[in-house]
Amino acid sequence: MIFNPLARAAAMAAGVALADGAQAQFRLTSPDFAPGGAIADEQAYDSFGCTGGNVSPALEWSGAPQGTKGFALLVHDPDAPTGGAGWWHWLVVDIPAGTTGLAKAAGKTDGSRLPAGASSIATDYGVPGYGGPCPPAGDAPHHYNFTLYALKVARLDLPQGVNAALAGYMVNANAIGKATLTGTYGRTK
Repeated sequence: MIFNPLARAAAMAAGVALADGAQAQFRLTSPDFAPGGAIADEQAYDSFGCTGGNVSPALEWSGAPQGTKGFALLVHDPDAPTGGAGWWHWLVVDIPAGTTGLAKAAGKTDGSRLPAGASSIATDYGVPGYGGPCPPAGDAPHHYNFTLYALKVARLDLPQGVNAALAGYMVNANAIGKATLTGTYGRTK
């Protein structure tokens, strides 16, 4: 036991530094857009005035924390004009622990391109699967946070028809680490 307050503070700081270092190793990347970079029209939504391809980007990850038993991916636009709630663009749960990425176009509404056992939850567009960016015309480019959560459970066992808020709550309650990749998208018309 450490009784010296300075030694205790140093030990605590070292523990925090180690934890932060371990977290920094968990990375999410995409060959389709750079961190902080623009998301292509191919990934944009194809409705509500947008004319994109609605193709989900390829995602790759590495360095998951020890003890990871599964993953969940949540894609959110905090800039959406919804009164503070933002907009959920893609929610994938029960991704098996051995998975290291999602292929381009994995976000089909029928889930056929997801890893075995994984499933999508309805987005704010009202259907499961990937729903690409579609900010209002003239807005400054919105930020799209692709956040991959390492989970302490293999399956979340969510109820049928679960909404994004409950899914997000359960994901966060079972997370042991997360990695975020943010892209931007804006449109003039």
